[in-house]
Amino acid sequence: MPIRTVIVDDEVVFRQMLTSALSRVRGLVVAGSFKDGKTAVEHCLKDPPGLLIVDLYLPGMHGLEVVREVRHKLPATRILVLTGHPDGDLPARLISQGVHGFVDKSAPINYVIQAIESVVSGGMFFAANVPPKSSASGDHQPKVAPEVKAGPAVTSVNAIETLSARELEVARLVAEGYSSKEIADRLDLSVRTVEKHRANIMDKIGVKEVASLVRWCIQSGIVKS
Repeated sequence: MPIRTVIVDDEVVFRQMLTSALSRVRGLVVAGSFKDGKTAVEHCLKDPPGLLIVDLYLPGMHGLEVVREVRHKLPATRILVLTGHPDGDLPARLISQGVHGFVDKSAPINYVIQAIESVVSGGMFFAANVPPKSSASGDHQPKVAPEVKAGPAVTSVNAIETLSARELEVARLVAEGYSSKEIADRLDLSVRTVEKHRANIMDKIGVKEVASLVRWCIQSGIVKS
């Protein structure tokens, strides 16, 4: 059965272009296309999609609020964030919200499709080339509610550079209290593979017990305290 996909973006041309591109991707079907987050969330709750593709800068409801609502009520839905304004600490903020990937909207469409295919296949896809967060007083980013913000930007970027995408996902689940078996079930991995990822993670960040791993994840913005 095709994976039902919902697109949320306030740019009509981009929505149409992405819808057209996805129509040529085997195993996907666009079940909804929306310009604002509130309408999209209402649709998703009534008819849960397998994949949500959402822009961050939406009218009325910020993309991170959309992500938070969908992750809370539809944990099985895979989420890919698109944005035309990436910054250095964005990957860590998105991972802390349970997002499975993000890609710059200005990237070639085949790169966007690659990200989508990676996410729907169970993987994670985070664009590597993002500029450092601007500290200028003219920063035009909209305010987001405190509960959707993550830890310090520098530490968060280091976390992204230290661990692979899969290790970040495993680390987040460990820090949220899931057992190795539960993580294996959620990620469709063997328990042995999860244990290997845990060992590699702890070795990379230099900790020896789960409590220290949890503390590191919170400080890095991978999970919320």
